[in-house]
Amino acid sequence: MSKKRDAVKLILDKLNKKTFLTYKEIAELTGYHPKYILKLKKEVLEGTIRLEHGNKNRTPSNVMSDEEKEKIISLYKKSNVSIRKFCKFYNKRSYSCIYNLLKENNLL
Repeated sequence: MSKKRDAVKLILDKLNKKTFLTYKEIAELTGYHPKYILKLKKEVLEGTIRLEHGNKNRTPSNVMSDEEKEKIISLYKKSNVSIRKFCKFYNKRSYSCIYNLLKENNLL
């Protein structure tokens, strides 16, 4: 993230005529491609620049709800099959998802 801040700072300095670096030199200093530097310049001029990701602090869309967790746990407690057979039976979540949930609740 600091790379992007540095690039934006150098672009602002260039736009305010505080530096004589070219956009290609800014790209070399920050490690970005020159086309990306020009894209950042456009965003700076339009005022649409964002330094943090848009999905930050959002919950993922595929998070398992508490009700589903309880349902999986209660179903597994009632069954006496292996975890692989249980995962094939449940068939809505991946093996690793169910395995991690059961291990988290000390059922394995």
